[in-house]
Formats: sequence, C-alpha cells, structure tokens
Amino acid sequence: MKIAFIGLGNMGGGMAANLVKAGHEVRAFDLSEAALAAAKEAGCETFDTAREACASAEAVVTMLPNGQIVKQVYWDDVIGHAPEGAVMLDCSTIDVETAREVIEVTEAHNYDMVDAPVSGGIAAANAGTLTFMVGGSEKAFERAKPILEAMGKAVIHAGDAGNGQAAKICNNMLLAIQMIGTAEAFAMAEKLGLDAQTFYDISSVSSGQCWSMTSYCPVPGVGPESPADRDYAPGFAAALMVKDLRLAIEAAEKAGAKTELGSHAKAIYEAFADEHGGLDFSGIIRTL
Repeated sequence: MKIAFIGLGNMGGGMAANLVKAGHEVRAFDLSEAALAAAKEAGCETFDTAREACASAEAVVTMLPNGQIVKQVYWDDVIGHAPEGAVMLDCSTIDVETAREVIEVTEAHNYDMVDAPVSGGIAAANAGTLTFMVGGSEKAFERAKPILEAMGKAVIHAGDAGNGQAAKICNNMLLAIQMIGTAEAFAMAEKLGLDAQTFYDISSVSSGQCWSMTSYCPVPGVGPESPADRDYAPGFAAALMVKDLRLAIEAAEKAGAKTELGSHAKAIYEAFADEHGGLDFSGIIRTL
C-alpha cells in the first residue's frame, strides 16, 4: 500500500520505518532535513512538501505536535491532495474537540478517518510494539487496523471519533498519578531504611503493584531496564507528560469531571518540567 507519513520526529520516524518493514511504500515528509534523511535511510521515499507526499497515497498517517498543526496540515496539505477515498490516520495526541472536528471535515470530503493516539514511547515506536487507541467509525477502523498493526502490538477500537484521544488522556493522567505515587513510595522506603530492591520484591507482588513499578521503575538498577538506568533519558519526556496532563484537565473541565489528583499531578509535573522537561517523566523521583 502507498502510505504518506507526515511527521517523522522521535515517534514518527520509527513508526514509518516499521511500515516499510511491513512491505508498504512509505511516502515521507517532515520539516526537519535530519528526519527526512533518517527516513530515507530506513527505506522511505521522501518529498519536499506534504502535498507531494499525499499525492497518489492510499492512506495518510500523521504524527504531529498539536491540534493546531494537525488542522493546518489536513486543511492545507491533505484534503483535496490525497486521492478521494483514501483513509486517514492521525496518531498525534491532541484535544478531543479538534480530533472530532478534523474527522468530521475530512469525512465530508469523502475520506475515511480515525484518531489513533499511541502509548508506549520511543522504544515501542522503534520496536513496533505501540498500543493504539482508535476513535472513528467501524468502517474507518477496519480500514486503518492493518496499517496500525504494522506499527503496534495492540489496536483497540475505543468508539466514535475522538474517543481515541479521550482514552489516551485518561490513561496518561492515570500514569502520571501512578508514577508520582510510585516515586513517593520508593523515597519513603529509603528514608525508613528499607532497601529499594527489597521494597520492589515485596510491592511488585503485593497490592501496591502497578506498571510504573514493575515495567518502568523510577529507581536505577531495580526491575526491568528503564530510563532510570540511563540517567532518565526518555522514554517519554516530562514535557510531553505535561502536554497530555493539560489536555486531560482541559477536557475534564469541559466535561464537568472531578480530577483532583489529576490536577495535582499536572502542577507537580509542570514544576518539574520547567527545569527538566527533557528528562523522562519517571525522573520526577529526583524531586523527592
């Protein structure tokens, strides 16, 4: 399949490479010359503009920084430039309202489209083991699913347009709360004279067990390898966690949802990211 891939950053570059490995013809575009060079080395055909990448594409995948850029790319470079009937997959993490607006407008121009944000971080993007949370019609989901399966280990239909984004921000709000709690527990255990490995051995098989402990431990040398073992090189950068938390709290306020811990986690990560936004979000333990 001919697939245009727009946005070849830390996540998009690995995702595009995995589409090539799956046998697709990937037509790549990014504003970064370095990203384009890496994509070309991975087997993508590169283009000078997004419009050129979309020409003749049967599918378009976007991985972009925010909702405003997503709208700009679809309004200016995708709609009317990709062949009618192509399927669109936006894998960016953006606000729910923008995701629904883009899908509504895109489908009005005779395309199928899903919002399909990801979970897993840079390592999973490179390894092809991402989880995709997908919003959109059943028809659009079925068309998008084989493309997403080439880049991930799990592809889950979350319901109507925008529900992929809803699932992503709810999940990452929970993750932020969970990581802060895990870091606090390890810091407290140390101050009480309890060895970190011993605490891990106990809590990882007890009621305190969670993904932030057993799969992404914030303490170096404890549990499976994680960013903590690489001096908190991301991974999933704290600045990106702040972005997702802001989206989550904005959505909660509009929906009238009560998110006291989510709001507190947002404030904690905003303070951390002011100086350490490039570190992995598990580096929050350094503040404790």
